[in-house]
Amino acid sequence: MIPIRYTRNLFLRGMCVVYLFSFLSFYIQIPGLYGDNGILPARSLLENNKYKSWSAKVHYQPTLLWLAPYLGLDTQYALDVLALLGSFLAFSGFVSQKFCTLPLFAGLWSLYFSLYQVGQVFVAAESFFRDNLLLEAGFLCLLIAPLLPGRRNNTPAYVNHVSFWLVRWLLFRFLFTTGVAKVYNGNWWDLNAFAYHFESMELPSPLSWYAHHLPIWVLRMITIWHIVTLTVLPFLFFVPIRSVRISSYSVQLLLQIFTVLTGNYNFLNLLIVTLLLSLLDDKLFFGKSQFNTGKWTAIFGQIVNLLVHAALIYAVVVVFNLRFSGSQVDAKIDISKDQLSQVVKQSLFVAAYVGLASLTLKIARSVSYAVMDTPGVFSKFIALIRTIFYAALAMLIFISSSVPLSSLHTATNSTISPALRTVHNRLGKLQIVNNYVAPTASSTKGGRLEIILEGADNIDGPWLEYYFLYKPGNVNHSLPFAGPYSPRLDWQMHWAAQSNYKDQPWLLSLVHRMLQGRPEVRSLLDRAHSPFQGKPPKYIRGNLYNYKYTPWSERWQSAWWKREKVGEYFPAFSKDSAALVDYLKARNLLPTPAKDAVNPIWKQVLDSVRYVTSHLEATLLLWSVFTASCAIITTTAKSR
Repeated sequence: MIPIRYTRNLFLRGMCVVYLFSFLSFYIQIPGLYGDNGILPARSLLENNKYKSWSAKVHYQPTLLWLAPYLGLDTQYALDVLALLGSFLAFSGFVSQKFCTLPLFAGLWSLYFSLYQVGQVFVAAESFFRDNLLLEAGFLCLLIAPLLPGRRNNTPAYVNHVSFWLVRWLLFRFLFTTGVAKVYNGNWWDLNAFAYHFESMELPSPLSWYAHHLPIWVLRMITIWHIVTLTVLPFLFFVPIRSVRISSYSVQLLLQIFTVLTGNYNFLNLLIVTLLLSLLDDKLFFGKSQFNTGKWTAIFGQIVNLLVHAALIYAVVVVFNLRFSGSQVDAKIDISKDQLSQVVKQSLFVAAYVGLASLTLKIARSVSYAVMDTPGVFSKFIALIRTIFYAALAMLIFISSSVPLSSLHTATNSTISPALRTVHNRLGKLQIVNNYVAPTASSTKGGRLEIILEGADNIDGPWLEYYFLYKPGNVNHSLPFAGPYSPRLDWQMHWAAQSNYKDQPWLLSLVHRMLQGRPEVRSLLDRAHSPFQGKPPKYIRGNLYNYKYTPWSERWQSAWWKREKVGEYFPAFSKDSAALVDYLKARNLLPTPAKDAVNPIWKQVLDSVRYVTSHLEATLLLWSVFTASCAIITTTAKSR
């Protein structure tokens, strides 16, 4: 059994980096999203359970924010404390391996879970599951991290292999579920998804425009690459031959790099890359000399790896009917949707059996190593009990995760017992096992719908546009690279454009705060190009536009987009509009003054930190903190 201690440590520090970016992203947006004058005040959400008993509060809204009054904090300042404390813990774990222990990851998970509880629509399913995936992966870190720092307190290797396998299974579930959901979508089925994807994704990057104008046959090949990488290659994660797994790692890593360059998916891609480390082992980092696995074993593994991927390429050529046509490659799917449904059904059964067999084999090997490699009868007994305990937890999580995986097909979904669903629901409430089936698809033909907010001091105009920082607005502005920052408002505006404004209370709350001129909310928009710098407008309305990329022939011109007005999204509102005020009042979204007194020392410290961070652009702040941590690591390493 090849050790994975170094790989495990690399994974834990990678998780600290993801946590660091996620906590900082959350902290930056707290005043505008969840503050007392924010779009969806967290205090209003907690007040719904204010008069319940302590146990009822924790049951219905499990968050550390309930401790705020006992610490001399109100809800908004408590959110700041949780986010800053989480950032500090993540920073500590990244700069020093000795801090990557179970208590640290328990703190990180508890803090982020507490923030998640008040995230509301901005951490909902449309957020592409980044928060859910982070919490589930963060919980697995509790099983992987050593209890205390130091070599003597390290988790035994035979336990690491079992708990680390769960990371691999989580990665499989996420990729496979995402891939199947995309294949069921019409655009992906006819292999034209990427002809529209780069134009209609939630937050395009500067390179999305260039990717959109690749030849159509290249975009079809990219679509096939995505389908195969997400739905077929994940099964290779469980092949008991390391060369096959390492090849799978390389292909998946390439996909994530491509996704980072051509789209803004926040810290999601970094999280997936971190999870991909579960496919590796220490031999990859320290070379063959330290691990004697046998020459012929390695040769056999390479041969099997070549045969597996050769068979996979042949299957792709047959299934997608790949044919050379001059200087390009033609492709089309040669199976019907009914056949696809049967393939998905059989794949789910195969996934369950392969996963169970792989986990059982991993447990059996870990038990044997625990007994054989541990000296002393009593020590053997303790090692055996410890391994069985971790194996039981792994099996519980594996069986519970079969519920969301089975939901991909009606035939497999009907095989889940009510008792198992109950277990899954209870674990799901704690975000330990999640469902990653996307509710809707973002790749739509004919451009993208965008809500444009306009303000005016007179109902007859002139109407001036508000611009956001990361979503399309001004047709002459390219969009920046946002990752790993998570601009939750910009992201949610994309989904709001596909529904009715009356179904989006947060959007009308945004309008009301803008009409009041709340600086906390204005900070989430492009203040540098705001048409109302001195005072807010008297009226704000929303219009719906259809945006399309400019053609390749206009690549030397200043415009990146062309847009056409679709119609009115919501009518003009003033801050005293009866319809707007009544709508928000019925949903407890009107801003009210804070009632809880804040300790003056807390207030001074937290206001000072907020003042400093508010003067830095969000992505610059994140990368500055990351660079500082890297500098500390480098300096510490040189001083040893």
